[in-house]
Amino acid sequence: MEKLIFELAGLDCPNCAQKINQRVSRLSNVSTSDIDFISKKLVVNAENSTVIGDIMRIVREIEPDVEVKPYERHNTSVHISRTKEIIEIAVSFVLFVISFFIEPEAAEIIISIAAFLVAGYGVIISAVRNLIKGEAFDETLLMTIASIGALCIGDVREGAAVMIFFRVGELFQEIAVERSRKSITSLIGLKSNTVNIKVGNEIKEIETEKVNVGDVMVVRVGERVPIDGVVVSGTTSFDISALTGESIPIEADKGSEILSGSVNLSSVVEIKATKKYIDSTITKILEMVESASERKADAEKFITKFARVYTPIVVAAAVLLVLIPSIITGFSQFTTWLYRGLLFLVISCPCALVISVPLSFFAGIGGASRKGILIKGAKNIESLSKLKSIAFDKTGTLTEGRFKVIDIISYKNDIDKDYILKIAAYAESMSTHPIALSIVEKYNKPIDSSALSEINETAGSGVKAKINGHEVLCGTKKLLEKYSISTDLKYDDYTCVYVALDGSCIGAVLLGDSIKETSGSAIEELRCKEITSILLTGDKKQIAEKTARELKIENVFSELLPADKVKKVEELIGNKDKRNVGFVGDGINDAPVIARADVGFAMGGLGSDVAIEAADVVLMNDDPMSIPVAVKISQKTMRIVKENIVFAIGIKLLVMILGAIGIADMWEAVFADVGVSAIAILNSLRAMILKK
Repeated sequence: MEKLIFELAGLDCPNCAQKINQRVSRLSNVSTSDIDFISKKLVVNAENSTVIGDIMRIVREIEPDVEVKPYERHNTSVHISRTKEIIEIAVSFVLFVISFFIEPEAAEIIISIAAFLVAGYGVIISAVRNLIKGEAFDETLLMTIASIGALCIGDVREGAAVMIFFRVGELFQEIAVERSRKSITSLIGLKSNTVNIKVGNEIKEIETEKVNVGDVMVVRVGERVPIDGVVVSGTTSFDISALTGESIPIEADKGSEILSGSVNLSSVVEIKATKKYIDSTITKILEMVESASERKADAEKFITKFARVYTPIVVAAAVLLVLIPSIITGFSQFTTWLYRGLLFLVISCPCALVISVPLSFFAGIGGASRKGILIKGAKNIESLSKLKSIAFDKTGTLTEGRFKVIDIISYKNDIDKDYILKIAAYAESMSTHPIALSIVEKYNKPIDSSALSEINETAGSGVKAKINGHEVLCGTKKLLEKYSISTDLKYDDYTCVYVALDGSCIGAVLLGDSIKETSGSAIEELRCKEITSILLTGDKKQIAEKTARELKIENVFSELLPADKVKKVEELIGNKDKRNVGFVGDGINDAPVIARADVGFAMGGLGSDVAIEAADVVLMNDDPMSIPVAVKISQKTMRIVKENIVFAIGIKLLVMILGAIGIADMWEAVFADVGVSAIAILNSLRAMILKK
């Protein structure tokens, strides 16, 4: 099976998009077809690429002005000129106004027909073309029948008005959707097409995709970092707001890791690439945003199915509305019932739903990305909005994920804490273990390596070494016991590194993983939303319970292996009071449980690529507070989706009823179509805005 992705350049008709999708999906060698009107993207899973010719033929038959071309990832949309449309609408509107002030009646009729033709000739041509090809129930056909019908029964000016305001509504609709496309896909600006590479003493400009791991990139002030890397020369500050939503710049010097998409603010730096372009952070972000529309929510699927049956049913109802009363009451009232049937045709177009529902999800995804939250599809927004409980990994998720010296304990009165720290730092100075690095960082003084000898590190236990001829042990209680050294020290709430000198324990260094500043606030926010927080960690019981107490998490499970975490999440999913269940993690070992949860969250800044790949939601700023923000965005988006569905269907049904009993006329009918569409689209765009 081959996945083919196309861009339908110039596509501006949602109904036409649905028709293209339906016909492509019916091709014999196509398994699935999905079209996203917002991004103008057609994704087809076919047996082979020979289907391309059939796809181009179908698109050409339905929309001759639409160009089918290979989808270029991260390509910006070409500006569409609407000058011709605006001129036609303006001319027809001027003629329409003149018709009110001209005499005799014959001249008024001629001017009104002229206004109708200027505004509607394109619509009529499109309607006839679609009708010949058997593409019935198109909005152009419905409007053509309705407006020509109004002309035929003597409402010449009203027929012209229907076509003019239909064109105005379509224009505003196209502009609104185009603007939303531009604002939502503003992430495209994060991509750099070329990069300056340092080769010897020369600087060469090459394509970003050709950069290899280890190449040194020269990033000037104002430029974006094109590929993830580490600073090898220079000191500067970076704006990372486009990635994380965090407005405060970060400082960077030699050794600092920098994510692609960051903007250099201060001075020229050299950055060594640590990944290829295809694996870089910004590439992953853009891929996630671009493929988000492929994961459709149930509400989107419902609207697609609804639109297929809704319009034909309403058209049938319009025909019956004309015929049945005319037969019962006599054909003397045929013109009255024909007018009311025409109203049904105007009202029946489901554009408001076909556009506004997927646009709402797209806007929600775009709004979340501005906050450094990448939601992989509309389906995940729907699931996010229904969360009842969230399970958290501890290390790197609720905590900083790195050890920090909390305290130093002296076991002998004549030995101070500074000396114990010095002994421990010297002993651990040759180790790369996170605990050792934390102790050396706390000491923060030069290490005289000439004082060290006979260094022997035992994995999982600690280090044995000689410092200026004195034998030092630095590690676990088991390490000391191995050398028959006893200690009464016991600190279960911390990671404890015991220090022994010449056969006697002199003290201990206590380390802990500090809780992130926003973890407590995030848990409290979730509690306010009636979402239960649960701690699942591989840490020992005492440390896990201490963290849970500080964060006020009542449900805590400790000393869990990755398989145990999966089992716990499955138990939660099986509990009807706890589902839907989310899980938040950052490491490779979290990937299985992230994938198993109803909604998997991954910490994208420090998290592993495996965890990010498995996740439904990626938090680029590694901030737990982003979780309630993501929930809030999803709930707002779903609320807007429901508002649009109720509003569009409600107004259409109301005007249909009013039209059927003779209260509503063409003006109300046009509003029920293009007016409702415009309002629903504007309402959809609110999903991009999140107030604090």
